[in-house]
This record gives sequence, structure tokens and C-alpha cells, in this order.
Amino acid sequence: MSPGIGISFVIPVCNEEATIATLSEKIRGVMFQERVSKYEIIFVDDGSVDHSWFHIKDLIHQYPTQIKGIKLRRNFGKSAALFAGFKKAKGSVIFTIDADLQDDPAEVPKFLNKLEQGFDLVSGWRQNRNDPISKTLPSQVYNKVTAKIAGIPLHDFNCGFKAYRKEVLDCIKLYGELHRYIPVLAHSLGFRVGEVGVCHFRRQYGKSKYGWERYSRGFIDLLTVLVITRYLYKPGHLFGKIGLFFGLLGSAIIIYLVILWFLGLGPIGNRPLLFFGILSTILSVQLISLGVLAELLTRYSHSDCVEQQVAEVIDENLQLYH
Repeated sequence: MSPGIGISFVIPVCNEEATIATLSEKIRGVMFQERVSKYEIIFVDDGSVDHSWFHIKDLIHQYPTQIKGIKLRRNFGKSAALFAGFKKAKGSVIFTIDADLQDDPAEVPKFLNKLEQGFDLVSGWRQNRNDPISKTLPSQVYNKVTAKIAGIPLHDFNCGFKAYRKEVLDCIKLYGELHRYIPVLAHSLGFRVGEVGVCHFRRQYGKSKYGWERYSRGFIDLLTVLVITRYLYKPGHLFGKIGLFFGLLGSAIIIYLVILWFLGLGPIGNRPLLFFGILSTILSVQLISLGVLAELLTRYSHSDCVEQQVAEVIDENLQLYH
């Protein structure tokens, strides 16, 4: 790795007072070994109720050029904490790592080597997790289902140890539980996504902030991501397909009832099926109209990060720009 490259570490913190100083020391040690002089460590306190913020401020006083801190007003969740850190980060390469010391900062060079191979995002893969089976088993199922649906061969979407080129994060806005789907969003924008195996240690301090409910929220957000990645630039297609379905359904029902009426097989005015057919037809018109409106809004207000989507440019003088 070449010296002088700008690296930012964004670390979300929620009640991790026992680990903050140790994690900072480990990261600074790795940067010293790699001869990286320009780096920053950004701790984002996501509504901690212990003394985490006190320890962060203490580190800032000790290392004012390297340590930065952001304190959120309350606990907004990991995605919000990461997004706040990403907005503050100045490095051309941005790492995320959890504050619980279960990931080893000594493996940072592995991520950097992968980035130098041309990848834009490198995700950690905890091949031998030191967590109870109540966490590892549902996580394995979740990762396999997510990889299959999203079409990205990653083994560990929930791993907090990741490295990004800054242009990747410049195109992505986080909310909800979307932090674990950054690789999916990046892949949809044409960025190269890779993976490296990482060590995983047993938690020594504190307790996990996540339970079973995160998987249900995660799958809901996965559906959101799939809609975003496939229909963000063409919302009319999504609403049009659904509207066309209801339109065909409603038309078929009405035609069927009209045929019954012509054949004299009984009155149709009081049949619930008639009302359902009319409702389907009206819903079809509304959905298609909504799709047209969404297309217009997309054209006028959409920001597509054109500069970040361009990988290389060759001008008339055959000059190559990245």
C-alpha cells in the first residue's frame, strides 16, 4: 500500500465504553505499521447511555488530528450512524468496523490489497464466527436467501467490517436497515463488489444490540432495495406492470359478466364480482397514472450521480482519466 493515501474509519458506537480506547489503539497501530500518515477515526455515538461519549472526547483531546466524534441526539440505528459518519469522512477509502472488538483491525491491509485489484467495495466474511448458534444459524439462512434474491455471491451481508471507495458512498443514502445492503445498491450502480475472509472473535465486553427482529426488518428492507435497484430510474414500469395486471383482470371480469347478461343467465347488477371488476379497472387507471407521475418526478428531480458512475474517460487527445 502506498503511503499518504487518505483513509477514514467510521465506527458506530452504542454503549461500548469498555472497547473504544482499545479499538482506537489497534487502528492507530495498524496505520503506523502500514506507514499511513493521513487517516482519521470517526466515532459516531448512536445514543449511548453509558460513558462512551466521554471516552470519545478523551481520545479527541489526546489525538485531535486523528480522532473525530459525532454524537446523535438519540439512538437512530446503525444506518443513521453510519450515514452521519460517511458525510463527515474525508478519506478516499472509507472503512466501517464495529466497536465491539469482534473484528481485527490488523486485517485492514487485506481489504486495501483487494481494493488495489480494482474492486470498489470489499466486504468481510466471518468464516468462523464466534457467536452462539442462535445468531449464526438464522444469519446463514438470511445470507443465503439474500444472496440468491439480490444476485450477489456474498456470504456475509451482516458483517460490519467493510471497505469502500468514497465514490461508492457518495451515491448511496442510508436509512432504515439499508446499511447491510450497501453491496447490493453499489452493485446495481455498476461498482465492483468483492469479499475477503476475516477473523471473528468472541465478544468480551457488553452485549449484542441486535435480536431476531432485525431479520424481519432486514427482509422488508431487502424488498425496498430490490425495488430501488430495479425501478429507481423507471418507476413507470413498476406501476405500469401492476396496473396492467389489474386492468386485464378487471376487463376479463366485466367481459365475462356482460356475456352472462347477453345469454340471459341472470342479472349481474347485484353481483359482488361486478364491483370487484369495476374496482380493479379503476385501480388500474390510478396505478398507471401514478406511474406516469413518478416518471415525470424522476425526470425533473432525479440525481443519478453521473460523475461517480463514470469509470474512465478518454478525450480527443487520447488522455485517460479515472
